[in-house]
Amino acid sequence: MSVQTSPASAPLLIHWEENGVQHSARWRSEAGMPPPKRVVIADDRTNADIAYRMACEGTALLWRGDFQNARQLLQALARRADHKGKSGKKAKPAKVPATPTEAFHLHRQAQSQRARTLAMLLIPFDADYSIPLRRAPDVKLACNEAYGRYEEPFIASMRELLGLIGAHEWRRTGVEIPALGARIHPHYGVFSPVRGEYVQMVADAPLPKDTSLAFDIGIGTGVLSAVLAKRGVKRVIATDQDQRALSCARENLALLGVDDKVELRVADLFPEGRAPLVVCNPPWVPARPSSPIEYAVYDPESRMLRGFLSGLTAHLTPSGEGWLILSDLAEHLGLRPREQLLEWIAAAGLKVVDRIDVRPVHPRASDATDPLHAARAAEVTSLWKLAAA
Repeated sequence: MSVQTSPASAPLLIHWEENGVQHSARWRSEAGMPPPKRVVIADDRTNADIAYRMACEGTALLWRGDFQNARQLLQALARRADHKGKSGKKAKPAKVPATPTEAFHLHRQAQSQRARTLAMLLIPFDADYSIPLRRAPDVKLACNEAYGRYEEPFIASMRELLGLIGAHEWRRTGVEIPALGARIHPHYGVFSPVRGEYVQMVADAPLPKDTSLAFDIGIGTGVLSAVLAKRGVKRVIATDQDQRALSCARENLALLGVDDKVELRVADLFPEGRAPLVVCNPPWVPARPSSPIEYAVYDPESRMLRGFLSGLTAHLTPSGEGWLILSDLAEHLGLRPREQLLEWIAAAGLKVVDRIDVRPVHPRASDATDPLHAARAAEVTSLWKLAAA
């Protein structure tokens, strides 16, 4: 799965007053958040309760104190956000959702509000990605990986910076993929293949007789293309429309020694031509993403899923197979019934040849405190084998 990004636009500016002087700087937000309209200066003397109240009201705090103290303040804000108020104050009883769909929307709403609040703690950056604060770490490499070459000073949220640092560590250490016996190194903004069950299904499912060519629609980190190449598919043509994903896949395929078998192309969905095997792992939940990284999880109105199904027959050889990797989480959340999926398959002139099911083993599937626990506990991930009807 990959991440979609919006077209480049003119840089946004953030404005604030400091020591009686008006200032402005470039605003940077990978989540697409607009620059805060109200900005105050904060430092080591700033009280966490006051900071939390201001953040909830939409006032951003531009940090001028010690960097590590800013990190501790962000942790304090997160604790208050998770308890919906001051430390020690009893939280209001949560609304009990009437349906799984309502539970999903309430959960998303809470996530969005929490993200907006925590994004209100801001950090200054110099043009070379250094941070002009005491005890600030060297984040130049992490910023270069995420943003590209530096251009000018800017302001970004502390929370986004910590995301960049975390992504850099993921990229450096990688994610172990048992099906490959190796690690995949996700780049910033490219969804990591932490749900290993779907990768294992692609590694285990019987291949078509013709293994001369396969299409991988939405290559992401390159993990499925690598699995297919390692299994003996002679040539894989993989597509994506996100440059970060293509760069990530190119690096991973080279590290795994299969870059000579995989050709990368910029495309929304399919490349030209037909193949005996076409594989697609679209985002699993039909909902609107609230940030670019969420395009790997949320597929508005099932656009990618429907596009794959409707175009599949035109890109399969006469005896070819389409492999659709899809979780039924959306069904348990009441967002897309199974009947709808089957109707789309039939309307596209396709038939189901086989279906391989597996239950997820990630920690959230057994976390009873998760607001979506009932749906996650019932979730099944499937590899649908499709062919022209």
